[in-house]
Amino acid sequence: MALFQSFNIAGSGMTAERFRMDTIAENIANVNTTHSEDGSGPYRRKIVTFEERSLNPSFSSTLEQYRDSFKGNGVRVASVSDDTSTDFIMDYDPSNPDADENGYVSYPNVNTVTEMTNLIDATRAYQANVTVFNGLKSSAQQGISIGNS
Repeated sequence: MALFQSFNIAGSGMTAERFRMDTIAENIANVNTTHSEDGSGPYRRKIVTFEERSLNPSFSSTLEQYRDSFKGNGVRVASVSDDTSTDFIMDYDPSNPDADENGYVSYPNVNTVTEMTNLIDATRAYQANVTVFNGLKSSAQQGISIGNS
């Protein structure tokens, strides 16, 4: 594995985790958004999905890559999807303009505790990638200093 490929892998991990943190921040910021601009209802929680970044689009080149030896390519964001598996939170507040005919207001399916837990997880993953990046940088600098001696 080339040195710069290692930098790219750690960098792609940092980029993906930063995007995940931004999405979590968006979820937390919209925890009380009871209606969207298009009128489709309350804000829906967003979920980020990662996948391996593929540099070899064809099957034969991928097969050849795994036959010789495994070479990682990093990670990328595969999709950002709405969380449709959890229900909206219903709260009785007949004075709210967004209340239905029974007086209930639908709040987003965002759980602050879950989002904070996910934020801690994303932060730790980001920190791990920074540690790897700094280790690679230190190794490269030592290699350069050995070559200059």
